[in-house]
Amino acid sequence: MADAVLPVWIIGPLAFIMGACVGSFLNVCIYRIPAALSIVRPGSMCPSCRTPIRFYDNVPILSYLWLKGKCRFCEQKISLRYPAVEFATGLAAYAVFYKFGLTVESVIYFIFVATLILVAAIDFDHKIIPDIISIPGIPIGLAASFMLPAIGFYDACIGVLVGGGILYALAWGYHAATGKEGMGGGDIKLLAMIGAFIGWQGVLVTIFISSVMGTLIGILVMLILRKDLKYAIPFGPFLAAGAIAHVFIGPELIQWYLYGMPSGY
Repeated sequence: MADAVLPVWIIGPLAFIMGACVGSFLNVCIYRIPAALSIVRPGSMCPSCRTPIRFYDNVPILSYLWLKGKCRFCEQKISLRYPAVEFATGLAAYAVFYKFGLTVESVIYFIFVATLILVAAIDFDHKIIPDIISIPGIPIGLAASFMLPAIGFYDACIGVLVGGGILYALAWGYHAATGKEGMGGGDIKLLAMIGAFIGWQGVLVTIFISSVMGTLIGILVMLILRKDLKYAIPFGPFLAAGAIAHVFIGPELIQWYLYGMPSGY
C-alpha cells in the first residue's frame, strides 16, 4: 500500500462516503444516458411517479434503507440496483485509496473503475455500451498515462491497439465463419478504452479473467434459464470486472504467471 498522510482508518470511511456519493450520480447516468436524457437537469426524481426526490431522501444507501426501498410519495418499489451501485462505488473508492494512497494514481484509477461500473450496469440493463462513454475514454486514458508511471504513454497506445484489435479480429473471424454478428462494436471500443488506462498487459489479463467468468457464468445462466448457446449475454460486465481485477491484482497475476508464486506464500 502506498504511504499516505492520513491513517487508513480516516481515509477509508471518507473514501467510501465519497465513492457512494459518486455512485448516486452513476445511478442517474445509468438511467438517463441510454434514454438520451440530460444527466444534469432535472434533478433526481422517482423513476415511477417522477416526483423530485428531496435532499434528505437522496442520501446514498441510507435513504434506501430508511424508506424500505420504496418511493416516499407513490410507494412504488425502487430497484435494489440503486443502493448496490452506490455500495459498489463506495467500496471501489475505499479499495483504490487503500492500495494507492492519496495520490494522483488513486484519482485516475477511481474514475476508471467508476466508469466501468457505469458501463457494466448499462450493458446489463440494455445490452449496449454507449459510445459517449467509451470513445472519449480512449484519449482520456492516453492523457492519464503520463501520470501513471506503471503504464506510460507507449504501453497505453499499444493497449488501445491490442484491446480494440483483438476483439475486432475475433468479431471479424466469427462473422466470416458463421455469417452472423458475434462480438458487438461496443465491446471492441470498451476494451480499447481499457487498454488506454491499463496498457497491453492489462488487456491480456482482462481478456483472460472476463473469458473465464463469462464462460462459467454463461453456462450457469443457461442451465438455470434452460437456454441454448444462442442465448445472448452481455459481455461488457465481464470485461469491466476483468479490468477492475487487473487494477488491484493484475501485476501480481502477471508475476505469478511468469515466475511462479514468490517464496514465503
